[in-house]
Amino acid sequence: MTSILTNTSAMSALATLRNINTDLSNTQDRVSSGYRVGQAADNVAYWSISTTMNSDNKSLNAAKDALGVGAAKVDTAYAAVESSIEVVNEIKAKLVTASETSTDKDQIQLEITKLQEQLSAVAQAASFSGENWAVSGANTGSSGTVVDGFIRVDSGSVKITTAEVTLASVAMFDTLNAGAGEGGILGDVMDITLSSSSDQDAIDGFMDDVETALSKLTDAGAVLGALTTRIDLQDDFASTLSDAIESGVSRLVDADMEEESAKLSALQTQQQLAVQSLSIANSSSQNILSLFQ
Repeated sequence: MTSILTNTSAMSALATLRNINTDLSNTQDRVSSGYRVGQAADNVAYWSISTTMNSDNKSLNAAKDALGVGAAKVDTAYAAVESSIEVVNEIKAKLVTASETSTDKDQIQLEITKLQEQLSAVAQAASFSGENWAVSGANTGSSGTVVDGFIRVDSGSVKITTAEVTLASVAMFDTLNAGAGEGGILGDVMDITLSSSSDQDAIDGFMDDVETALSKLTDAGAVLGALTTRIDLQDDFASTLSDAIESGVSRLVDADMEEESAKLSALQTQQQLAVQSLSIANSSSQNILSLFQ
C-alpha cells in the first residue's frame, strides 16, 4: 500500500542516512584528532587508564628535570673537591720544601696562607641555586637531597624517591667565618702555620694533617662520583620508562590511521548511496499523481 501520509521507504532511508552520518562524524573526529578514545564516553576503562598514566608520565618527566638540577649540585660539589685536592697537594709540596733546613719557612708560610685562602674561596663559590654542599652549616642541613624518581605503588598511592648524601662526609668545612673555612675535612689544613722556629716534628705533624685531609677528600670525591653514576643511570631509566608509558597509552587510545582512512572512504560512499536512496524514496510519492491523470 502506498500512503501520501507515511512514506516508510523514506523513513527507512532517512534512518540509514542518520546512522551513516553519525559513524562518518565519529570517524572524521578520530582522523582529525588522532585518538580513537578522546573522551570518557568513547571507552571509560581506556580513558581512565590513559588519563592516569599521562599524569604519571608528566610527573616522571618533572622528576627527570629535577635530576638535572640534582646533577648540577653534585657536579658543583665534585668540582670543589677536585680543586681542593689540587690546592692541598700544593700545600703538601710546600711542606716538603719547608723540610729543607736552608729554606725560609716564613716565606713558605706566605704561600701556604694564600693556598688556604684559595680553599676557602673554592668552598664559598661551590654553590648551586643557593645550596652549598661544600659547607655543612645550618643553611644546608645535615644531608643533601636529589629528587630521582616518581613511582605509583601497588596500593595506588604515589611517592617521590630521592637520593641523599650526608654533607658531613663531603663538606670541606663546617662553617665559613668571615670568608675563612673552619672545621670539616680541611679544618686541620687551615690551621697549618709555619714559622722560622718550626722544627721537623711540627712539619711532620702538618704533613699528617694534609694526608688525612687528602684521604677524606678522596673519599668525598668517591661518594659524589657514585651519586653522579646513580643520577646518570636514573636519568636513562626515566627516559626509557617515559617512552614505555607513552607507547602503552598510545596502544590504548590512538587511532589506527590506516583503518580510519579505509572506514572514512567506505562511509563517504555509503553516505552518497543513502542520499540517493532517500531521494528515490521521496520521489516515489510523486508517482501517485499519475493515478489521477
